[in-house]
Amino acid sequence: MSSSIQPKWGRTAVRAQRHPNPRMLAEVAAGLAAPEKELPPKYFYDHRGSELFEEITRLPEYYPTRTERSLLESWMPTLISGLGTRTLVELGAGSAEKSRIILSAMRAAGTAGLYVPIDVSASFLDQTAGRLRREYPGLRVEPAVADISEEFDLSRAVPHPALYAFLGGTIGNFYPSAAIRLLRRVRSAMHPADRFLMGVDLRKDVRLIEAAYNDSQGVTAEFNRNMLLVLNHELGANFDPDAFEHLAFYEPVTHRIEMHLVSKVEHEVRVPGIGLVGFKQGESLRTEISCKHDRRSVGDLFAAAGLRIEIWRPDPGALFALVVGAAV
Repeated sequence: MSSSIQPKWGRTAVRAQRHPNPRMLAEVAAGLAAPEKELPPKYFYDHRGSELFEEITRLPEYYPTRTERSLLESWMPTLISGLGTRTLVELGAGSAEKSRIILSAMRAAGTAGLYVPIDVSASFLDQTAGRLRREYPGLRVEPAVADISEEFDLSRAVPHPALYAFLGGTIGNFYPSAAIRLLRRVRSAMHPADRFLMGVDLRKDVRLIEAAYNDSQGVTAEFNRNMLLVLNHELGANFDPDAFEHLAFYEPVTHRIEMHLVSKVEHEVRVPGIGLVGFKQGESLRTEISCKHDRRSVGDLFAAAGLRIEIWRPDPGALFALVVGAAV
């Protein structure tokens, strides 16, 4: 691990917010009480977690970001010009680095009206929105803080045609039933001329996939353990991130990466509102899944959500694909 990413855990227990989020407390309680402990990956993303993920996207082992970016750069000018896109609504926008490719294509086509970045991290989103307003004068930027894994509102009035984008292969972080619910919410907001653009991490050599989640610099490991610091800050828990080691592996039956935190020793963690939570030595806490797809599996998800594949565009190495969906 390079010196720039040495863990800076500081205190393992940080004063919680005066009124912890009841939904978060309920989700964490249910996840820690499950026979196989599991927490939603959305809890990676405080400001530090968002920064770490951006660092992950620049790692040599992490092929999805650069592959998707290459596809966007080569294709967006043609796609956007043909669609006449006036609004970009992006789920899980993050720093909007790849969104800029779409926004620049909209500006070149003379149709750049509105950008709605949606993300769970308010501070990160505000920084992103501020930069974009400076970079794209005349573009309306209306950020929305929302948890896309839950119910969220896409019913706002926007100029059409609109492009709803869900990039980065993030659809893979959802179990199939949850992915369908998310796609249905997008479908319900779409007008006939609107389109849905999704990035999909494809099924491929397992060695390539596993290397992307076990980078040599240890950034992904720090990102994984950062979830425990989020719980400390938000709930007043006393997790010690150094008591857990990072584990990521490919599960071939379900075609997905699983990311875990494995307890190095037997110990207990106190979570206010939940109580003491015991961890045995070697016990695992699953923090993320990342399903890998092919055209058939994406088609099944789309069909269940009222969408159809209009364009399927993989990269030459079949590592990643962009898919355009239209309402049925």
